Amino acid sequence: MDHSQQTQQVTQTRLLAIISFLLVAFALRQTYSVTMPLAAAFVVIAAVWPVKPWLQRYVPETLSNIGTILALLAVLAAFAGAISFSVAQIGQAFGDNSEKLQQLYERVSAWVQSWGGSIGGVGGYGRMIDFAQQALTSVYNIIAYIGVIGVLVAFGLPEVTLLRKKIGQQLGGRERRELVDAVDSTAVKIRQYLWVATLTSTITGVATLVWSLVLGLDLAMVWALLNFLLNYIPVIGNIIGILPPTLYAIMQYDGWTMPAIAFLGFSAIQIVISNVITPMLQGQRLSLTPMAVIVSLSVWTWIWGIAGAFIAVPLTSALIILCQHFPSVRWIATLLSDDQAESAASPEESEMATRRSA
Repeated sequence: MDHSQQTQQVTQTRLLAIISFLLVAFALRQTYSVTMPLAAAFVVIAAVWPVKPWLQRYVPETLSNIGTILALLAVLAAFAGAISFSVAQIGQAFGDNSEKLQQLYERVSAWVQSWGGSIGGVGGYGRMIDFAQQALTSVYNIIAYIGVIGVLVAFGLPEVTLLRKKIGQQLGGRERRELVDAVDSTAVKIRQYLWVATLTSTITGVATLVWSLVLGLDLAMVWALLNFLLNYIPVIGNIIGILPPTLYAIMQYDGWTMPAIAFLGFSAIQIVISNVITPMLQGQRLSLTPMAVIVSLSVWTWIWGIAGAFIAVPLTSALIILCQHFPSVRWIATLLSDDQAESAASPEESEMATRRSA
């Protein structure tokens, strides 16, 4: 086969891969109620799996399964409670100040029109309220799905060990090793990402709480919880987290001085955490380029909405690892991953590699 034929074959393979991706993405979008909870359950199982072998050192396997599931359900319940509390408080706060909010919208709209622009045209305020209500509905749907995810994890977690045994029985040595290595590497990446995301979310929430209390801004705990949750969504969540407390500050205080100070403070918190603290903690573990993070957020949000945004990064990392194990789509992993990240393995990955070679 000459060079031109090889080039043509590679081009055709990549086009087929892109077409397949689009078809799969559309199928996932249409099957949201089934595929989203399954994908989220996979992410959760990968994150909590180390708890089970740790408990198994001290108690029988059955009790370790029960203990892991109970711990997980407690975390999911706390997460759902935080979302529900924040959304309810924010909805009530802006509902009680609906007149001030409408006046603010009209003032901003008039200022934009004075410069020859428009922010919504006829019925713009009504459309903004409709959009906010749709967003709240999507959030409440996520809360309902958290229960479904908890059930899936409760039934799926005890099956992990049995599934690994079945894979070993059905596949040959090399095939089994490739698949197990891919799954283990994926689980490691997910745990690393969620650990860093949880730590930075906690820092963001605490900093937001302190700054709100310093300003005397009402609902300080609500803004802290909101930013804690939104920090799990890279880039977009950092931007969105600034807006509600700033908007509320405009309604609470007279004039623009205090709202401007509030905006600058919340912006500084997000910039420092997202550009200094997160990279320092994440290091080279994520293996995703900044552009890949933005693209993955856009794609998974289009497929599964807000729920897709929360699990976009770990799912994309998992897909990259799988692509690295198949030559025909390895170019996708090369395109999306950070070469420097690939060359620097974490201690957990190094230990896993040593165990495989032994």
